[in-house]
Amino acid sequence: MTTTFEKIEKEVIETLKFPHNEVLTDDHLIKERDTELSRALALGNLEHTKIKIYFEDDKSRKLVETTVWGVTDKRVILKQGVVIPINRVHKISL
Repeated sequence: MTTTFEKIEKEVIETLKFPHNEVLTDDHLIKERDTELSRALALGNLEHTKIKIYFEDDKSRKLVETTVWGVTDKRVILKQGVVIPINRVHKISL
């Protein structure tokens, strides 16, 4: 991604505020994100692999490197119950 994302620690996520609007406008990118989330969940549960989640809160774009423990229809669940709304995720990568 060409846009700059600030790297943060997972523990900081709990203090962030997330707007309700979707960050992606392209349906293809939304489908790709869903596929990436499914893969990240499998890697997290089977191999405890850390992945990079590029997301946006109400102030700026951020990046966290962590293990995905769960995915619901609206949230990505990280260790210790930390969550990121799916509609605020730009991309997921290894």
